[in-house]
Amino acid sequence: MRAVIQDRYGPPEVVRVGDVPEPVPADDEVLIRVRASSLNGSDRENLAGSPFYARSHGLRRPRHPVPGSDVAGVVAAVGGSVTEFAVGDEVFGELAGYRGGLAEYVATAPKLLARKPPGLSFLDAAAIPQAGCIAFQSTRGIKAGDRVLVNGAGGAGGALVIALAKHLGATVTAVDRADKADHLLRVGADDTIAFENEDWAEQRGRYDRIVDLVGYRSPFRVQRALRPGGVYFLVGGHTRVLLATFAAGWSIRKDGKRVKVLVVPQSRADLEAVTALVTDSEAVGAVDRVYPLEEAPAAFARLAAGDNLGKIVIEMP
Repeated sequence: MRAVIQDRYGPPEVVRVGDVPEPVPADDEVLIRVRASSLNGSDRENLAGSPFYARSHGLRRPRHPVPGSDVAGVVAAVGGSVTEFAVGDEVFGELAGYRGGLAEYVATAPKLLARKPPGLSFLDAAAIPQAGCIAFQSTRGIKAGDRVLVNGAGGAGGALVIALAKHLGATVTAVDRADKADHLLRVGADDTIAFENEDWAEQRGRYDRIVDLVGYRSPFRVQRALRPGGVYFLVGGHTRVLLATFAAGWSIRKDGKRVKVLVVPQSRADLEAVTALVTDSEAVGAVDRVYPLEEAPAAFARLAAGDNLGKIVIEMP
């Protein structure tokens, strides 16, 4: 079968498309004929092997050479002990281990898969899992009238964070490159900040919730931008910032403010909940571009450069 192959860490040039053996599902697995797979910030990290935690699946090189965690497709075979899915079922979800999805077929345990709603295309379904679950967890507890800031909002996961925060009645400020401002306003942000021109962390006492998708600031700086009782969630960023934020979460308690690393577990329940919001409301994400499988190296180049406006989706032949 055809698949994206990444056998070492490095720039987008290490990615190629080639032939690998078709997987055989174990007794407790399903085989999915993948129709679409999307790229996340974690795929950019796993490509470079940086931050260091991205090497958890192989210190010197990826143990699984096929990247990609978000998939949508059709069940092609089921193991003998699988009862909840059958051949022909349309499913989508995030793969355990965050790799293997950029291929024509993938074998996986069914616990993280959900049934694809009939009105949702494979392309749109593939764009939801990881970004959707991050958005769902990071916006829980937001109330109407809250002021929310999303840092790194123009990348793979920001559009759904903006959409869910707006759905909950918040006023949203989106931070990214200046050339992404129009995109951020289109997906629902009330105002934008270009990080080249302004440091949002200097806006003291302004936000009830900060969702930081690309953290590199000290937790002791970012907490100053929170209102009393506000919450700062660090979702991704440099290893030193993640460690500092984790440690600071035990010490920063001034005015009821909370600063913490948001760990988002892979969850079918969260996936189903956020998909219901996407399909039943105006909370929608953003698909940046759709690439055919054979052009996956170009898709990784766009992701690595940070030029994508939302999710990049790879469509299988």
